[in-house]
Amino acid sequence: QVQLVQSGGGLVQPGGSLRLSCAGSGFTFSTYTIAWFRQVPGKEREGVSCFSSRDGSTDYSDSVKGRFTISRDNAKNTAYLQMNSLKPEDTAVYYCATGLAYYGRTCLVNWRAYGYWGQGTQVTVSS
Repeated sequence: QVQLVQSGGGLVQPGGSLRLSCAGSGFTFSTYTIAWFRQVPGKEREGVSCFSSRDGSTDYSDSVKGRFTISRDNAKNTAYLQMNSLKPEDTAVYYCATGLAYYGRTCLVNWRAYGYWGQGTQVTVSS
């Protein structure tokens, strides 16, 4: 079955960097779009970034554009989210996701459109 296993995350000071990893199994990784979401208590899950398998394009939310970079290594069945210049407002539980059946201009769509999820990892940005 489809599985996504996340690693990385933790506590970092403002301005610091972290890299999250998302290892996939049970599916042909290279043919699936991968996305990263985040969620804080009491708020809707928010799309952060996605990497389209359709055309190799990437997309980012305005709040992370220029600071975060999504990438994937299909040979390793792993996607990454490099997070630089972290801010306290980036504090959240981060999830990777796949299983997006259809999308239009961008793969950064509502979280409900994604069918498979990693277990989540906490990122805390604090001094």
